Amino acid sequence: NADQIKEVVRQKYGTIAEQSDASGCCGPTSCCGPEINANVPIVMAQDYQQLNGYVSGADLGLGCGLPTQFAQIKAGDTVVDLGSGAGNDCFVARAETGETGRVIGLDMTPAMIDRARKNTKALGFTNVEFVYGDIEDMPLPENLADVVVSNCVMNLVPDKQKAFAETFRILKPGGHFSISDIVLKGDLPEALRQDAEMYVGCVAGAIQKEAYLQLVENSGFTHIRIQKEREIALPDSVLQSYLSEGEIAAYRQEDKGIFSITVFAQKPIPTENPEAAASCCGPDCCN
Repeated sequence: NADQIKEVVRQKYGTIAEQSDASGCCGPTSCCGPEINANVPIVMAQDYQQLNGYVSGADLGLGCGLPTQFAQIKAGDTVVDLGSGAGNDCFVARAETGETGRVIGLDMTPAMIDRARKNTKALGFTNVEFVYGDIEDMPLPENLADVVVSNCVMNLVPDKQKAFAETFRILKPGGHFSISDIVLKGDLPEALRQDAEMYVGCVAGAIQKEAYLQLVENSGFTHIRIQKEREIALPDSVLQSYLSEGEIAAYRQEDKGIFSITVFAQKPIPTENPEAAASCCGPDCCN
């Protein structure tokens, strides 16, 4: 059930946060199960090192994209990072907001919050903070954020519709999000989809791409678009833990698989405020 899923996620990511050499999802100290670690790692994370504000000690390799690269953050913005981990995306966002902005990281794992706060103290930042809380019920006021980012976290949330509704609530009218996440195309084999350890490895909690985008639309967002998409390649040595040789061959031939997408969407501005509406961040005016 939902509570059990959250506890598994909290325990696994807490273990990663407490390991000084933690190196990410499906890596040597990963959140994936022993069957995965015994084989070739699944490459989820992307390289942050070229982004301003990157802090190596805050990069645990747990993401599946670079949402802050696409988030169109401006100086002075208030940015909220959902599932902020050790603070990596928050520090990249802070480089964009500057001293006049504000960055808030939200995470449900106490060990991650502790590690992120230590990183912030070491960096001497006064406008970056970390809050303990659940994405499905955020302890944040409405109309707070100009921008929301998140990296490979929403797929781990049991009630994704509620999570997107909460994202909508905390965004200011006209604000937007840029979220990197794992989605599916086609039906994955049942054994691969349901494995509990794979859930924490960002796979079994994923839903179909079309369903994911529909959840975003159902929450009231507009100007929804895919900013980036890439396939997460599963090597045969991983698939062999779940599938026969014939099933692997069929998997390769069919239009199905696991994909990382980075999604943009905006919270609409009430029509009674036409001047603000003119400053939208939709595809026609925020490239």
